[in-house]
Amino acid sequence: MDSALLYIVMALGISTVLNLFLKRFGISQIIGYIFTGTIMVYALDLRYMNDSATLEHIGEFGIVFLMFTIGLEISLAKMNSMRKEIFFNGFLQVGFTALVVYAISHYLFSLESTSALILSLAFALSSTAVVLSYLKSSKEIHNPYGQRATGILIFQDIAVIPILILLGFLISKGDQSVLLIVRDTFISAVFVIGFMFIVGKKVMTWLLHFSASSEVDELFMGSVLFIVVSAALLASYMGFTYSLGAFVAGMIIAETKYHHKVESDIAPFKDILLGTFFIVVGMKVDVLFFIDNFWLIVGIFLLVLVLKTIITYLVVRITSSHVLSLKTALAISQVGEFSFVIFAVASMGGLLEKELESLFVLVVIFSMVVTPFFISRINRFVSYVSRHQYLGLNTSAFISRKNHVIVCGYSTIGKFVAKNLDVLGAPYVIIDNNPKHVQEALSAGKEAYLGDMSKLSLLEALHAESSAAIIVTLDNIEKKRAICEAVLKHTKDINLIVKVATLEDKENLQDLDITSIVDTKVEVGRLLVEKMITCKMRY
Repeated sequence: MDSALLYIVMALGISTVLNLFLKRFGISQIIGYIFTGTIMVYALDLRYMNDSATLEHIGEFGIVFLMFTIGLEISLAKMNSMRKEIFFNGFLQVGFTALVVYAISHYLFSLESTSALILSLAFALSSTAVVLSYLKSSKEIHNPYGQRATGILIFQDIAVIPILILLGFLISKGDQSVLLIVRDTFISAVFVIGFMFIVGKKVMTWLLHFSASSEVDELFMGSVLFIVVSAALLASYMGFTYSLGAFVAGMIIAETKYHHKVESDIAPFKDILLGTFFIVVGMKVDVLFFIDNFWLIVGIFLLVLVLKTIITYLVVRITSSHVLSLKTALAISQVGEFSFVIFAVASMGGLLEKELESLFVLVVIFSMVVTPFFISRINRFVSYVSRHQYLGLNTSAFISRKNHVIVCGYSTIGKFVAKNLDVLGAPYVIIDNNPKHVQEALSAGKEAYLGDMSKLSLLEALHAESSAAIIVTLDNIEKKRAICEAVLKHTKDINLIVKVATLEDKENLQDLDITSIVDTKVEVGRLLVEKMITCKMRY
């Protein structure tokens, strides 16, 4: 008991100090936990605990809570609004990457078919933790390339579930053909998910409503833990992974009004257990093996990075520009944290040799350590190789700015607005979600950025509350209304001026507290009369 407490205290101390240090270099805390496990193994000679079943189960429930929180983020409504980014780009990226990696590893490097399949599925995934953390902190998650990267990452997170189910069937039914396993996996997964959505949704909604109405935080938290663990155990009892049940439970709760409260309450449990999982991964790192195979690890990493970049670029390029496709491809070119899960499950089930697991885990660790250093330089790199000016938003430029005008849209009307503001000598900035318009503004010497003004984070970055006015020149009424609602939600004390082209558009915005709605047809009529009055009358 005393030694167990000592190990826990040391793990907390080492991981805290390491993560504080690594945070200065923008490195994910996941790496800190992995290094903690490695340090403890060699410092306390704990290599005999590498295969501890208790530690494996504790670590596995870290993944259970992670998949539950991912399920909370992936509501059916969100998936519908981003269906092209998620299901088209995401499916093609994962599918083609897995096929190419399998072909190279099996046919070129003579890797056994099961090992090659596991490797291909693991390397098709990217790091949600690292990439989304950067996109959120840099505000680029709302840029077009950020949205595309996010959509693919969401599909990858969803894909983890069938991958883990497939591994479960491979472990339990090793004598069956792959096609039969895939068929059985699909049928069984549809049955379990359908059962949980039909029956489980009613039970979960009732339980959350009952516990929330009691106004006792402990009771609500207990209900959430009961739902997560029960869903995980149900899935496991029916022959699936714990993660499947937790993920589906998260998706169900995402459709309820308790979504945000559940997400905030469950975060501490998820982070602690997830940290334990990565410490267990770190305990399996063989430092001498890493030194002996350093160049092999670097070579595999570079090969994967190049392959994933090329494949993702070609997939995204079908529907996007060259620059957006290249940025998206580079952003998700690394190998992600779920690869650890896949390798761990495969190794425990006897599908992957220990030496291969050690090699692949070290490749993933190296990838995640390197990623934070190059992901922040993607815009500059793409600008250099494509001779395309960087369109990102430099938020630091707005920290002390006041009384500036924000012009939303730089099409025909936007250009005339900018011209008249130049005549007045008024400071202004142009925001447009069309890269072509932003490039035109930059070429004309204007201060312009790529972004979506309906996003609250962008309004905060622009310090919209300190601006003299926001002028909306867009034509699309849905986007126009979304921007107006976001601006008024951000701050009521603002001059919001909106251009409309039809009476229908004007009526659509009447319920909003807009400072001024400018009807282009009315204004043209007024100007025509004014010009008529100033003309010399003829009799």
